[in-house]
Amino acid sequence: MSGAGSAADLPSVPTLMIGGIRIARLSRTDLAELMLADVRRARALSLPLPRIITSANGSVVAAYHADPEFKRLVDAADVVDADGMPLVFFSRLLTKRPLPERTATTDFLLDAAAVAAREGLRFFFIGSRPGVAARAAEHLRSRFPDLKIVGARHGYFGEDAVPDICAAIRASGADILWVGMGSPAQERFAVNNRHLLEGLAWIRTCGGLFDHYGGGVSRAPHWMQTAGMEWLYRAAREPVRLGWRYLVTSPAALYHLLTKTHD
Repeated sequence: MSGAGSAADLPSVPTLMIGGIRIARLSRTDLAELMLADVRRARALSLPLPRIITSANGSVVAAYHADPEFKRLVDAADVVDADGMPLVFFSRLLTKRPLPERTATTDFLLDAAAVAAREGLRFFFIGSRPGVAARAAEHLRSRFPDLKIVGARHGYFGEDAVPDICAAIRASGADILWVGMGSPAQERFAVNNRHLLEGLAWIRTCGGLFDHYGGGVSRAPHWMQTAGMEWLYRAAREPVRLGWRYLVTSPAALYHLLTKTHD
């Protein structure tokens, strides 16, 4: 993790090497506390550029080793957390100080929203199909009435629109930008445009997060999540789009998790 946009005196985040990727050894509570601390730093002008926070699961591990461009984008992030339960399993199996828990982005959003509502942090959502991010924002406002979501827009736009979009995000007063465009588009947006988002604390990639809260996409039952089988639930729901992907990526991810995980 590069930390390229962070101040030199920022506290380091403890990590483990899991599947060849530096994964933050943080709980969801730890991550929420880091978010709040970084917002305070950004507001005090001691965070020169926003931190990029992204996530890894089995598919990300496989893609990281198969695609040099994607590897570069992941390595440019400041924090990579463990969105997939297999990463937690292998950290427990192969390291002395394993990950404390899975930091699933879908769950972490609620932790972050609770802190943001209490502390006055401001969110901006970008990604998914037209209307989905806005519906996700309304859903969260209904659960956290004090939550400030200062903007929401879809993720379909050309490169020529990016400067104006980033200017609008900055003008909104947002502290945290949630980018849900899928990989590698969201990581590319975060890395390539961090310099246009000065004043924010975080650019947080979030995949299909808005679809869960604004697009009617359900999650796997809790027992499947804790057993590391959420991928199977997703593949069963979307066999054409996801079934083949998991058949290809799962063996590769397993190999890298077994051979490239250590303290």
